[in-house]
Amino acid sequence: MLKELYIKNLAVIRETTIPLEKRLNIFTGETGAGKSILINGINAVLGQRCSKDIVRTGCDKAVITALFTELSPEVCKKLAELGIDCDDREISVTREINADGGSVARINGRSAPAAMLKEIGSMMINIHGQHDNQILLDSQRHMEILDDFGGDNSLLEEYRATFRELQTTARRLGELKKQEQSRIDRTRYLSEVVKDIGALELRAGEDDELEKELAASENAQRIISAIGSAVHAINGDEGANDIIAAAESEISSLTDDSAEISAIYERLSAVEIELSDIASELEKIADKAEVNMQRVDFVRRRLTDINKVSKKYLADSTELVKMYESACEELTKLEGSDDEIKLLAAKREELLHKVTEQAKALYDYRERVAERFVSRVTEELEFLNMAGVVLAVRHEKGKLTVSGMDTVEFLISANKGEEPKPIAKIASGGELSRVMLALKNVIADKDSIDTMIFDEIDTGVSGKAAQKIGIKLKEIGKVRQVICVTHLSQIAVMADNHLMIEKNIVDGRTETTVTQLDFSGKTAEIARIMGGDNPGSLVIKAAEDELRKAAEI
Repeated sequence: MLKELYIKNLAVIRETTIPLEKRLNIFTGETGAGKSILINGINAVLGQRCSKDIVRTGCDKAVITALFTELSPEVCKKLAELGIDCDDREISVTREINADGGSVARINGRSAPAAMLKEIGSMMINIHGQHDNQILLDSQRHMEILDDFGGDNSLLEEYRATFRELQTTARRLGELKKQEQSRIDRTRYLSEVVKDIGALELRAGEDDELEKELAASENAQRIISAIGSAVHAINGDEGANDIIAAAESEISSLTDDSAEISAIYERLSAVEIELSDIASELEKIADKAEVNMQRVDFVRRRLTDINKVSKKYLADSTELVKMYESACEELTKLEGSDDEIKLLAAKREELLHKVTEQAKALYDYRERVAERFVSRVTEELEFLNMAGVVLAVRHEKGKLTVSGMDTVEFLISANKGEEPKPIAKIASGGELSRVMLALKNVIADKDSIDTMIFDEIDTGVSGKAAQKIGIKLKEIGKVRQVICVTHLSQIAVMADNHLMIEKNIVDGRTETTVTQLDFSGKTAEIARIMGGDNPGSLVIKAAEDELRKAAEI
């Protein structure tokens, strides 16, 4: 519970310490005294957004510190998860708002982000202000209220898990179907790549190898051709040897007569022998340079085929091999995408059936909860002086959404004989306040939040209805801490702890103070609410009587 609230330099509050008790705490005071500032202060320590405008004029910062004691096991568990010690089941939460717009938050003196304050605060305090009545005017929020009352979210959580899985599956399936045409085009292209390159059964670097082999073969052919011509020039008809033999024949008869001619004859014979030897050597070289013309023809055809594909894809053999491998791999994936479409389509149908069945179970559960909800809230409303009210829940089936297949709207008839109609169309401000109080009360049984704050729950009510609201607040105060800001004496007399908010002028500046009232102080404040600033003795006596009656409730 919220044990104590310390406020310094917050708007018109210079400095005050507000003691709070377990049961019903009531704040009263004249209009404009600063009751809303207290709510702003509590909101600040709960991690809500704060404006620098709430810092008291001329001050560097505003400081709000809240002491929470007797923390619930749920809160202690959450604090332990966040690494915050609470062995004594209490924590101190501080929020400093700087005049320049910045703010600092601390839990037990340790710095903490505002988000952490908000997370912990939502487990400790529930604040109901006038704007909360707008929830009743929004039929989209009625299902949340009904589910909160039901208290068991297991069916909804299971449904949402399946629904989200269905959404994910359907989204992926849609993406794949959109990609289908591009997939078909891509598959066609890749198949052509695989066909063209695959038909070659190509090796990386094969074109370079074949080019070198062909160049070597062509060079060998040139060698063989040249040698053939040279050998023919030596040994062929009218070749060099025939010419030399003829020359030898012409001078052979002169060798005996001339030693000079004999020497020339011997030289011609040596040349003939040398040429014959040269021709023989050349023939041996030609034999070694033998060319397989069938192989040459194959290499030429092979290179032509490779070059044709290389030109088409602007790649050499090494790059073509990589293209082929990549195309094969991508084709396998694309073919797998087709399989994935079939699998996802089947999975979608399976999930659609499953989520529909879960939605039906959730609908049936809400139908049962709605019956209990109407009964409980009607009891509360009857107590709150709305005995003739008829509350109903319009519960219909519709399309599948993240919350189920149903829609929920609260209907009310405030006058006997009238058909229930949407709350937004017929409920007055006072009726909305009492309906919301009834809802808060029946839903409060389902949570472990220790403190409930009601900011002007009395809007639009008076008389007996106000008295009933006061009694109901006191009743709630028996099981949890209640803090209420009110203008009505019927509610204020029910206080277990009555705090008066008063605005005064001190040293030429407005200051708001908060005073814890004893019985005498309560009497004076209740009399002021009932009769104005200068109540007569009869009003004071009436205030005393009302306080004593309230104490007996």
